[in-house]
Formats: sequence, C-alpha cells, structure tokens
Amino acid sequence: MDTNLLQRVRQNLQEQRQNLTEWLANTPAWKKDIRLGPLNEKAAEAHLQVLDTAIEKADNRILGVCEVCHDYIEPARLEMDYTCCVCLDHLSAAERKHLEFELELATKIQQALLPQQVPEIPGVELAAYSRPAAIIGGDFFDFYRFQDGAYGLVIGDAVGHGISASLLISNLQASLHILVPDYDTPAAVVQRLNQLFYHNIRLTNFVTLFLAHFDPAIYRLTYSNAGHNPALLFRPQADGRKRLSWLQPTGAAIGLVEEFDFGMAAVTLAPGDVLLLYTDGITEAMNPQQEEFGQERLAELVQQGANWSAQELVQEIRDRLHDYSQDQPFADDTTIVAYKIMQP
Repeated sequence: MDTNLLQRVRQNLQEQRQNLTEWLANTPAWKKDIRLGPLNEKAAEAHLQVLDTAIEKADNRILGVCEVCHDYIEPARLEMDYTCCVCLDHLSAAERKHLEFELELATKIQQALLPQQVPEIPGVELAAYSRPAAIIGGDFFDFYRFQDGAYGLVIGDAVGHGISASLLISNLQASLHILVPDYDTPAAVVQRLNQLFYHNIRLTNFVTLFLAHFDPAIYRLTYSNAGHNPALLFRPQADGRKRLSWLQPTGAAIGLVEEFDFGMAAVTLAPGDVLLLYTDGITEAMNPQQEEFGQERLAELVQQGANWSAQELVQEIRDRLHDYSQDQPFADDTTIVAYKIMQP
C-alpha cells in the first residue's frame, strides 16, 4: 500500500481517537448522558477499542490487508471503511452487490445539489436562524420530504467548527437529501447515516442531530435524536397553565459508538404548541462573568413569547443572546429552528 495513504489513514484514526478520548475525559456527566442517549460510556469505549486495533494494524502495516489473499484492499474502500479486510476479488455475490449499492449512493451524494428553502407546511409557522462562530461553521439545519410525503426537519452540530466541521456537515447534508426520500421513519434514516459514517476516516469527530418526521394531517411529530441537545416543547393548556418538556436523545451521536439500533419517539402537537430546536452555541453562550445562558433562560423566554410568531421568537432569542453576551464574540456556532402550530 502507498505509504502516504497509510500515514494519512493512521493520522485520521489517531485524531479521531484523541478527540474521543479527550471528550470522555473532559465532558461533564450530564452532557455525556445527552450525547450517548440511552447508552453509557462503555459503548464509546468499545469504539475506542476498534480505533486502537486499527491504529495498531496501521503501525504494523497490516491495516487493509485482505484476509484471503494477503494483498492490500483497494485504497478507496479503506478510506470509506477502515475495518475492511477482504478485497473485491474475494467478496461474495451478496457482499459485492452491497458494495455496488454503497458506491452508487456515494456517487449520488457527491452530485446532490443542496438548495436550502424554508418550506410552507400546512398549519405551521416556521422560522430559522444560523450563524457560525468563525467564517464557516459546523451547525446545520435543513428540510426534506419523507417517502410517505411527511415533512422532514433536521438540525445538527459537528463537534468543533471551521473547515473540517463544515466539510463534514456538507457531506451529511448531501447524504440526508439522498436518504430521507427513501425512508418513512427518522430512525431508519439515522441508522443508515451512522452506518455510512462511523468507520469513515473523514469522520474525525462525532456529529449530533435531531431528525423529525411531521405529518400535518394529524399533527404527529416523530423524531430520532442522535445525541443532540433536547428539543424544547412548549404547550399552553386549556386552563391557562403552561407546560414545558424536553425531547431527550433516543440514540448516541453519529460516529460516537459502534453500530447499534437507534430509537424513536413521537408527540402529537396542538394549536399554540411551540417546538424549539437549537445547538450548543445558544445555551452555552457566555456573559462577561463567564456564566452560560443555559436551558432555563431559554425555556423562560419561550414561555414569555407564547403569543409571538415563530419569527418573532427567533428574533427575540437572538436579541437576548446579544444582550446577555454584551458584544462578546460567541465561542460556538449558533442555530435556532422554531416550529409553531397555528390556530385553525
């Protein structure tokens, strides 16, 4: 195998390992619980073991060696999945068909155009805002249509920001544009997305995302939360009381653990309900005293704005963050998406 390729693969694996190790060591327990969803640290540690094995093989120059003929597998396949250990000539018919599908999908993703438009959804006010901390960022949001015609919404955050995070997010967005129209549930899409990326050497860090499936005919929102910040659901009650709930993760972040089955949950929305999606840059924005804006302030603001439109709510959050930070530069990208169910 080309020495430069092997060195590049090893460098990416080592970077991924270092990022994951530092995250495990330095992240507060409550935040680990969000990023890992229903799993625990052992799942991430198992992913570390896979990385360690691959790095050891790279050091011994046996990474990507075919178990059948003991020659090196194709470089493009190694970059797509560093655990590959059988070359093309020795794949079974089923494995070859699966690989052909993967390559066809990769070609479609590379060619996909990514127009970003706010859709008109019956009975819904929709508003969104995103600002990178640097020139380019690692946050994203986008809109889709599922195979059954339901509306899709995603918000995501690649750990870190800058060029590497932006390139990764572009690949994920393109992948979602290809995947979502072929599936009926967000869990199936997130599952497939994780399969495509968790052994890809270009994924040097993990990505959180919240993918929702909304059927406006019955106001049913079904979602899969892959280690993303809990979405805030505000529901005014008939008796004048107000209720807040947080839509917690149903699975781990993309690329954080080895393959597992992603969960899914659902809520039925009603007129006046507000669903607020956001990234870390909102709740972790700092004031001059180095105090975070936090989830509680965000929740209070949503309750205060019960009668605001979705656009007014997003603008008010932006204004409050600006006042809170007192013109300090934000350390992380900031993204907000607001859904409000309109009165009939």
